[in-house]
Amino acid sequence: MKSIRVALGQVQPVLGDVYANADKHMAFIDRAVEQGADVVVFPELGLTGYLLRDLTYQVARRIDDRDIGKLIGASQRIDVLFSFVEESAAHRFYTCSVYASGGRVIHVHRKIYLPTYGLFEEGRHFSRGESLNSFAVAEYRAGIAICEDVWHPSVPYLLSVAGMDVLYVPAAGPGRALGGDPHSGSQLFWERLIRTYAQLFTCYVVFVNRVGFEDGVFFFGHSAIAGPDGEMVGKVASHDERLEIFSLDLANIRKERYRTPLLRDEDVHFTQRTLARLVEGQ
Repeated sequence: MKSIRVALGQVQPVLGDVYANADKHMAFIDRAVEQGADVVVFPELGLTGYLLRDLTYQVARRIDDRDIGKLIGASQRIDVLFSFVEESAAHRFYTCSVYASGGRVIHVHRKIYLPTYGLFEEGRHFSRGESLNSFAVAEYRAGIAICEDVWHPSVPYLLSVAGMDVLYVPAAGPGRALGGDPHSGSQLFWERLIRTYAQLFTCYVVFVNRVGFEDGVFFFGHSAIAGPDGEMVGKVASHDERLEIFSLDLANIRKERYRTPLLRDEDVHFTQRTLARLVEGQ
């Protein structure tokens, strides 16, 4: 197994301006190609901004839309993971992330868990995704979970059962610092979370968070990657726009799965039986 160079595209989207955001994505893609990255990953709703509310209808795009096709076409030079508001043929609206490679769509993930509490209003504007699976990329299998998806352990667990080696987590994580410390609260929670999942599922977890203020909400950035031993591979130590590249040695997955064979010993049939019993008993 080889190493892959992952570019973290920590961007600040312009709320509601798909064209400006697509241009910014293309500029980051150009830089990632110049620096020899294999894949560039952008945050949740990087093409649209997050606090859309009534703008959701205006910024929604179909997978075959020209704006989306521009980024898919760019994947002939480098793999690209990007996120936008997808409109289905039935006019349902989803927060979605697309993984494109070789000029075509390899995988589409529609966000499953839509937070609708506190400052979050996603359940008012979006439909829930209804499927989950890993997908093949070169010499490894990947999975995508968008932001709130990984606050529900069932999502990374199911992706691990599906053979995931690298978990990509595009996010729009707001800063909720405690006591005024910008390095506390949500930022520390996310770091602990990705390290825990990486170690439990002996995989890489690539967390890419957006930055900037939007309608009074601060998004803290600090994208990061955790390795299959639970240690940090790298961090973007900034609340600002950045493109930073880190190398993931895929051989470390093999080593950790031999040393800590949690996935080998996982009894999915026991899980299935227990869930069926619990659901039937409700």
